Amino acid sequence: MIKIGNTELPERFLALAPMEDMTDPSFRFICKQYGADMLYTEFISSDGLIRKGTKSLRKLLVCDDERPIGIQLYGHLPEAMVEAARMAEASKPDLVDLNFGCPVKKISRRGAGAGMLRNIPMMIEITKAVVRAINLPVTVKTRLGWDESSKVIVDLALHLQDTGIAALTIHGRTGTQLYRGNADWTLIGEVKNHPHIHIPVIGNGDVDTPVKARNMFDTYHVDGVMIGRAAIGMPWIFRDTRHYLQTGELLPPPDIHERVALARLHLEKSVAWKGEPRGIFEMRRHFINYFKGLPDFRETKQKLVTTLEINEIIDLLEGIRDRYSMNNEYPPKC
Repeated sequence: MIKIGNTELPERFLALAPMEDMTDPSFRFICKQYGADMLYTEFISSDGLIRKGTKSLRKLLVCDDERPIGIQLYGHLPEAMVEAARMAEASKPDLVDLNFGCPVKKISRRGAGAGMLRNIPMMIEITKAVVRAINLPVTVKTRLGWDESSKVIVDLALHLQDTGIAALTIHGRTGTQLYRGNADWTLIGEVKNHPHIHIPVIGNGDVDTPVKARNMFDTYHVDGVMIGRAAIGMPWIFRDTRHYLQTGELLPPPDIHERVALARLHLEKSVAWKGEPRGIFEMRRHFINYFKGLPDFRETKQKLVTTLEINEIIDLLEGIRDRYSMNNEYPPKC
């Protein structure tokens, strides 16, 4: 078993990456059902929390059936991050994760997220302060460095470990790369295999198949793999990856019956959490991905991403199931 604080995780564990406007309770529920070992909330602004912003406070809610789960915070001021971490601790997650990796410009240009990679002393100061301030395990998610000329992650990992963090997640790109190009796992492996690193190391970036996940474990010996964008519309990647790690066998893709049932369950959970019409509106990106690759789907897709009537959406989903199961058109055959 891998331990992060008192949280026990399986060897070669699989985590759902925190994603803004994506890893809400409805999507976390779905990914947990499909076998994600570790969940995270959407990232939460420390400034928003200490000002008691409604949206930020709502993101603090965690449920027992999501455990283990971490609340992820971002910010650029030590005092605000400490106060926000104490508020997060009161919600009783299993850990608090500090985001020093988000490359979105509106965040990084203020010095938060990946922008903190341009001010390493402040990153260390914030991390030390949060570790001292709360009793929960504190973890960090960051990147290789700010740009190609400053890939400092190996030395940075040692400094972060010295602050007392319980685990480190590394995305294999720089801050200026955003999500372009290929993730470089070489330095992630150097951190994990460094003789003075003793905390769990989680790798992140471009893992979108079970085969890639196993390769990352086998090649770089990370303790966990974090999956983000690939889980959108494909939450069964956690189930399929665990099966492949255990057996070496690749599972077939879900049939149309499973996809429709999943889309409907996700819709119901989203509406229960956010109400109408917001819960319906925010399902649109999931619908597109759940049924990606369906032939002759354009007209139905247009209806799915425009209607705000839940009963009409359910009728559309049932129509998808009936049409594509009857015609045996999906999933496509090799």
